[in-house]
Formats: sequence, C-alpha cells, structure tokens
Amino acid sequence: MISKTKKAKVIAKTKLHDKDTGSSDVQVGILTERINQLADHLKVHKKDNSSRRGLLKMVSKRLSHLKYIKKSDSTRHIASVKVSKSK
Repeated sequence: MISKTKKAKVIAKTKLHDKDTGSSDVQVGILTERINQLADHLKVHKKDNSSRRGLLKMVSKRLSHLKYIKKSDSTRHIASVKVSKSK
C-alpha cells in the first residue's frame, strides 16, 4: 500500500487537470507505484503467493487502462507508457 504523500505526488505528476484524481492516466501511475512496491516485497518473500496473485491482477488492470488510453488518444498513451516504465 502506498502512503498518502506518495500517492499525492503520483497524482500531481500524472493528472490531466486540477481536479483529476481518477482518470486512466492517474490510475496507471498509481498502479505502477503499487506494482513496484509489491515487486520489491516479492523479491524478499518469494513464497507469498497471495501477493503474487494480487500483483498479477494489478498488472492486468494497468494493461487494460493503457489499452483504453491507446484507443482514445495515442499521444497520451506514449506519455503513460513512459510513466509506467519509470521507477
């Protein structure tokens, strides 16, 4: 789980307008942060299969958001992919 301050930084970095908290771009940023944290957790706890399942669900959800962004606006898709690849 990410802290409120880290989540606020991710939202500020990826928002499309002032009151944006739930667009696909923001969701991709938040999911990316959670995926990175969970991947680090799984490096230490290799047998934590419940967390591994959650990680796979988050990766799938992020992919769905990226597909939606690509379908609606390809320039935003490129920016979102850069955010999701940065750590």
